[in-house]
Amino acid sequence: MAGRRKLIALIKNEDTVTGFLLGGIGELNKNCHPNFLVVEKDTTISEIEDTFRQFLNRDDTGIILINQYTAEMLQHALDTHQHSIPTVLEIPSKEHPYEAAKDSILCRARGMFTAKDLC
Repeated sequence: MAGRRKLIALIKNEDTVTGFLLGGIGELNKNCHPNFLVVEKDTTISEIEDTFRQFLNRDDTGIILINQYTAEMLQHALDTHQHSIPTVLEIPSKEHPYEAAKDSILCRARGMFTAKDLC
């Protein structure tokens, strides 16, 4: 893994994705697939899940940032991801504030330290 560049992948709303793209994180892989998905009201859960799985399977993805509200819809897919890379981080959006108690990754990390903290 040393020397190989890893990307941040995004599954977020348009404003957040635009901000990250303006910051220079936008990339296309060798198959011309972007490292982001703009989630809109008409975006289906299956489209979000397919994109999430594609990001997990890309060898150039290091971190996946996903809106916590959207992550709740993919809970089964998040629960099956057991690897540290790519790291999946749930973050807030303007419409939905972050709730630490609902963060599946944070709950799993707490469980590593003491059994009673396991969510």
